[in-house]
Amino acid sequence: MPTRPPSHKPPGARTSQQQRQQQDQARGSACSRGYDARWRKARAAYLASHPLCVWCQDEGRLEPAVVVDHVRPHKGDPGLFWDEQNWQALCKPHHDRKTARQDGAFGRAPREGTKDEGQAG
Repeated sequence: MPTRPPSHKPPGARTSQQQRQQQDQARGSACSRGYDARWRKARAAYLASHPLCVWCQDEGRLEPAVVVDHVRPHKGDPGLFWDEQNWQALCKPHHDRKTARQDGAFGRAPREGTKDEGQAG
């Protein structure tokens, strides 16, 4: 089986793991971003009153929601963070898909827009 040729990295270049670690450190802890005891209580109450994933319902399926998602990313804005009109109940796969598309995961450019591009329908 052929071997992969070595890749060239300039001296001092960071590995992808080092880049991820630096991004995580710059991002701050969940608590510092507002996901504290108050959020956990509000999240639990919201999921109790919205137990199903809204995207799955749009697809004609009934799946339990486990994540309270911010429809529009709050980006640290406390008004948008606590606005329940900006919340939606999602299952983990739908939340992960939305977040990956919005944040530009897997080497993609970040994008916003329709439900298929990370927004509620």
